Amino acid sequence: MPIIQSVERALTILDLFNEQVTELKLTDISKQMGLSKSTLHSLLKTLQLHGYIDQNPENDKYRLGMKLVERGHLVVNTMDIRQKAKKWLIELSQRTGQTTHLGILDGYEGVYIEKIEGKLAAIAYSRIGRRLPVHATAIGKVLIAWLDDAECNMLLEDYHYTAFTPATLTTREALLTALKKTRLQGYALDNEENEQGVRCVAVPVRNHESRVIAALSLSTLTSRVDDDEFRHYRLLLEKAGHQLSIALGCPAHSLTPLSVDN
Repeated sequence: MPIIQSVERALTILDLFNEQVTELKLTDISKQMGLSKSTLHSLLKTLQLHGYIDQNPENDKYRLGMKLVERGHLVVNTMDIRQKAKKWLIELSQRTGQTTHLGILDGYEGVYIEKIEGKLAAIAYSRIGRRLPVHATAIGKVLIAWLDDAECNMLLEDYHYTAFTPATLTTREALLTALKKTRLQGYALDNEENEQGVRCVAVPVRNHESRVIAALSLSTLTSRVDDDEFRHYRLLLEKAGHQLSIALGCPAHSLTPLSVDN
């Protein structure tokens, strides 16, 4: 298998830093890599542009960037959440016959990181790794509903509200209204907003800091699941979200009360 030299060099640069060596001059990197300063300058600027390398303005030394913290945090959380969530996803799928998902926020989109196919489900469009528009999915709404104002404004700046169905929310105002409702009721709905004939519900998953780090969802076909059955599934999902959050260390008093209209 061929090795891409520029990628290998960029990764080698990142490996030069450790707990003992947190900052390096360009000359130090040049000596350790055996590369000219001009070649390194291009590599470092590319890494810096994407946030993987930072430059200390006080001494011009290079150091690891915050993007690595973000990516590392995502990997650690993903591994832990997937392992712990699978129990509830399987139980929900077995009790309802429907497909259940676990999703996280990655950049400006949600992404499925776990899925359990329901025996009664006829929804084949979903898959692990599928990316989700936050404005048109229940999981997406949950994942951004509890962001602080600055984070939410940054995410929605220049956001494109693609209309997937006639029911899709296509304005910032409509989405913000839906997010407010999500926070109040503790769950989000997708009423055929992403796929016609498909209705989904999602609930937040919180960590030990009570921060929303993921979402559980359940997908149904409107032609097969009526309103009463859907409300029953929603309650089961809410309970599962509470239980998973507590398993991840979230204090019970921090959780949104279960909805009372079931």
